[in-house]
Parts: sequence; structure tokens; C-alpha cells
Amino acid sequence: MKKNVYFKLFISTLYLSAFTFGGGYVIITLLKSKFVDELHWIDEEEMLDLAAIAQSAPGPIAINGAIVVGFKLGGIPGVLLSILGAVLPPFIILTTISFFYESFKQNIYIQAVLKGMQAGVAAVIVSVVYDMGNDVVKTKNLVLIGIMILAFVANYVFGLNVVYIIITVGLFGVVRTIIREKKRGIQV
Repeated sequence: MKKNVYFKLFISTLYLSAFTFGGGYVIITLLKSKFVDELHWIDEEEMLDLAAIAQSAPGPIAINGAIVVGFKLGGIPGVLLSILGAVLPPFIILTTISFFYESFKQNIYIQAVLKGMQAGVAAVIVSVVYDMGNDVVKTKNLVLIGIMILAFVANYVFGLNVVYIIITVGLFGVVRTIIREKKRGIQV
């Protein structure tokens, strides 16, 4: 049974990595689509938590996402297979492209394909933002909605570095949880 999960995990991350263009944020929607909607291995709230961990950790989001999903589903072997699946396609593609870069950079057809892909990627990123924002709004938790709005304003309007925003809201979440648990009488 576990071998089947490992195989599907590897093939899924390999497939997602091979067809994810435009950066790491795009992979979050695809991971959700695959592991929540299609395979039902993770529920939606847990996927949001895993996505938050992947986005908060240093390194590429696609790899971080593969790591957290792989660990959740298969422990250390799951992590290793997920990383391998996520790394192989870009490694092969970028190695191939680097050999032919001089030919590609002046080719108008390649440039047209890349421009078209940029538009598609922008649409997928908007979809990710909408889905994640909608999930926060669905909680009807005014504190979380306020954090989302303030984080957006801090980054978009004031240009505050995302690292500072993530650290600040992470610390806020820890303090909020400690206070809430102390009120309920739970030792933290």
C-alpha cells in the first residue's frame, strides 16, 4: 500500500513540476488540485497550512511544497521522492535550454511562446491569490481577514519586505495562540 502512495507521490510531483511555469506560487494551486481535490489525501485547511509553511521557509516554494506534502504523506521517503519528482523536470529542461540558449534568445517564435506563457502564468497566480484569500474570508474570522488586508497593504502600498511581514504575522499568530490557550487553561 505504501509503495503505491510513494509511486503516486513521485509521479504527481514530477508531473506538476514538469508543467508548472511561472514560479513557485503557481505550484500551490496545482498541489491543492492534485492532493486535495483529486486524490483526497489532504483536506483543504491542512493544504493551506502546508502552503503557508512552504511559503515561509527559505528556498523555492515548489521544492518546499513538495517537502511538506511529501513528509505529510510518506515521511522521509516521501520527502525524498517528492524532491526528486520536483527537481528532475526543471533540471532537465534548464540543462537542455542552457545548451541552446544562444539559438533561443534571438528566436522570435521562442520569444512569442514565452510572452504567451507569461500571460497564462499571471492568470494562474491571480487564481492562487483569489483561492487563498477566499479561504481566509470563508473563515469569517475578522482577525485573520484583518491580517490578510494589513499584510497586503504593508507590502503593496508601503513596499515592506515580505520577510518582515511573514515574521510579524507569524509572531502575532504565536502570541495570539498562547493567549487563547492560557484563557482556556491549557499549558503551553
